[in-house]
Amino acid sequence: MSPSDRDSRAGEPSGSLERAAAILDAFDAGHRELGLAELVRRSGLPRSTVHRTAARMIDLGWLDKPGDRYRISTGLFKLSGLVPVRHELREAVLPFLQDLYAAARVTVQLGVLDGTRVLVVEKITGHRPMPMLSQVGGVIPAHCSGLGRAILAYSDAAAVDAVIAAGMERRTPRTITSPTALRRELAAIPDRGWAYDKEEGNVGISCIAAPIFTATGEPAAALSVTGPSAAVRPERIGPAVRMAAAAASRAYSTRRWESH
Repeated sequence: MSPSDRDSRAGEPSGSLERAAAILDAFDAGHRELGLAELVRRSGLPRSTVHRTAARMIDLGWLDKPGDRYRISTGLFKLSGLVPVRHELREAVLPFLQDLYAAARVTVQLGVLDGTRVLVVEKITGHRPMPMLSQVGGVIPAHCSGLGRAILAYSDAAAVDAVIAAGMERRTPRTITSPTALRRELAAIPDRGWAYDKEEGNVGISCIAAPIFTATGEPAAALSVTGPSAAVRPERIGPAVRMAAAAASRAYSTRRWESH
């Protein structure tokens, strides 16, 4: 029996890239540095495999190890800036996020749909960060977030069905968990131009979001204003979010057209 066969039967990823991916996946916004024991536990790989693979990843510039803890290297961070969603989308939309933050004075975010969740691509918090919110690179549920609903409202039925099929976790007493209620909420979004999450992801926190479209009218992302419910009121914030998203859509479409 070959080593790869033994690895497969034991449930361990059989390829070196798969093992490296398992190690990289062990890191997230709440686990930016990991000791060897933590890396073993979170990756699900044997200790000897983690030790050997991580050493090779350090040689390749994928990981750093200051002291006795591992972390993602700056080399991978530099490469992440070449990803289209961070390069084209973020650069096109960032000025409008900054304008929106200047007007609202609470956290603004940019997110894209990643399967049944939303990947946070950019975030501006100012001097009043809210630790309960996901950091850049983190993910949040699509069904109970303004960002997710703003995108889903203009997505095809398959995207909505996938979110429902994945299960709609009740994050707070206000979270919508009924497929019928979610579809009703999504249907109301195009008429007013923005999505509204009132304390469905975090108690005391509300979010208003609007979609960013490509030149062909497909939803590419969404931007949002998120903060204490008393400060995030639809009648005051909604129109500003809608206008910022419309301007961001034009800028993003122009940038993509010019780059291609």
